Amino acid sequence: MGRMSDAPPRPRQVTLAAWMIMGGSALILALVFERVAGLGSLETQESIRTFLSEPPGDGLGLDLDGVTAILRVLAMVAGACATAAAILGYHVLQRSRSARLGLAVVAGPLFVCGMVAGGFLSAVVAAAAVTLWFQPARDWFDGKMPPPVERERPAQAAGPSVFQAPPPPPPPTEPRPVTGFGAAPSAAWTSAITPTGRVAPVAASARPAQVLWACVLTWVFCSLAIFLLGMSALVLAAAPDLVFDELYKQNPDLRSQGLSQAEIRTATFVLTAVVAVWGAAAMLFAVQAFRRVRWGRTALVVSAAIAGAVALVGAVLNIVLVVPLAVCLVTISLLLRPEVRAWFS
Repeated sequence: MGRMSDAPPRPRQVTLAAWMIMGGSALILALVFERVAGLGSLETQESIRTFLSEPPGDGLGLDLDGVTAILRVLAMVAGACATAAAILGYHVLQRSRSARLGLAVVAGPLFVCGMVAGGFLSAVVAAAAVTLWFQPARDWFDGKMPPPVERERPAQAAGPSVFQAPPPPPPPTEPRPVTGFGAAPSAAWTSAITPTGRVAPVAASARPAQVLWACVLTWVFCSLAIFLLGMSALVLAAAPDLVFDELYKQNPDLRSQGLSQAEIRTATFVLTAVVAVWGAAAMLFAVQAFRRVRWGRTALVVSAAIAGAVALVGAVLNIVLVVPLAVCLVTISLLLRPEVRAWFS
């Protein structure tokens, strides 16, 4: 499958993406089997009837059997795509370029048809497939070694032989300034020893502004999401009657949708826990990226891609989720800038 020998070391980005693809595809396949087996249940049939009796389902011109058949076809396509993605994910670890191309083709149908099985896992698999086309994965698939780190050296006319001792430095022609004597060097400069034995300042690599903005966006919006969901969970735990009264007032059809108060409470607490853990992990990734740790930048890009995919799916139901979707896209674009990649290399 396009496998090449004498490969350079595999980047951790490729390993993480391949295992996310294989694990997510396996879970999607299990959920698809469960969904197909439950299409004939009374609960599923009642949900379909409710959907067809309300906008926008009542304007589709479909009946119960038609919707069931469409769901079954979508589930089978999602299962086939998940099976193919799991196999291709294994061959990606073997540095197969055709497997990477196959994942790019399968990711689209899997993302769309995976909505039948929930949509979250299919978004994770699709986002992991996209990361295989970014650096350093792209160079690894092309068989290119990572570029060596080049440091700027001061120009010199002719250096002394390595077998001779360097000549003594010439006497200073100007008086030494007293200002700053004995003070620590500035953080923006480092020292380098020239072949003549003199110490010359060399400008250190400054952190790009794009890295700072990406980390600030991650810290601010992750903290905001954890705070808002945490406050919602606390209010729900302290005054559930008040919350459910307001909820039923805003959505009168919620009682007829078959969701009990216990299920809504459990879903809220689980969502809060997931967002708290995920947000804390993303903030930790941002800290590592701020410190110029390469895996921190890679993990932050993957986390933002997955969060963006989830926000894209949720924006169909709630337009407010367009804001975190935009933040995720901006964060990814900042971290993929050429100057940012060069700073981490």
